[in-house]
Amino acid sequence: MKQEETSVFVRLIRPWLFPLGVGCLYGIGLLYAPEQAGRALHISGSMFGQLALPICIAVVMMVLLNRFLSHALVARFLSTGVGLKGLLLSSLAGILSMGPVYAWYPLFKSLRDKGASVFIVANFIGCRAVKPALFPVLFASFGWEFASVFVLMSLVGAMITACVVAWLCPSTFGADGSDS
Repeated sequence: MKQEETSVFVRLIRPWLFPLGVGCLYGIGLLYAPEQAGRALHISGSMFGQLALPICIAVVMMVLLNRFLSHALVARFLSTGVGLKGLLLSSLAGILSMGPVYAWYPLFKSLRDKGASVFIVANFIGCRAVKPALFPVLFASFGWEFASVFVLMSLVGAMITACVVAWLCPSTFGADGSDS
């Protein structure tokens, strides 16, 4: 019985070790250098504020995808061999996605667990470089010819990168999502 209580305690505490450690370091910093630690705490708080919304959006999308997206549907649209439809869908999703890319990594893993191909995930990540909200500035600053070629080459580059990643890492994750 004592062993079970210890393992439950460890399981409950382990996820909080890093935040507790960071909190302790800030506490020590506030004792020895209050001004610098205060500035660092302010910067960390503003970074957290900037990241909170994209991470929450990614979590909500993961919940919705897990609720409404079946393995069969993902396999049908995003698995190996889906062709042009899967390429276009992953490209469009990558272009329209918002926020920092690392906020999307849990979603990518979830899609991989449901059967999405390495190519599709890599293409999605690569297509994130193209942002429609920035088109007006890009076109106004560099002209339509440069901007059009730049966007087209970014998409082609994303596809080439996805091909190379799929070729070099054909089974990055197993069916259960564990590293192979």
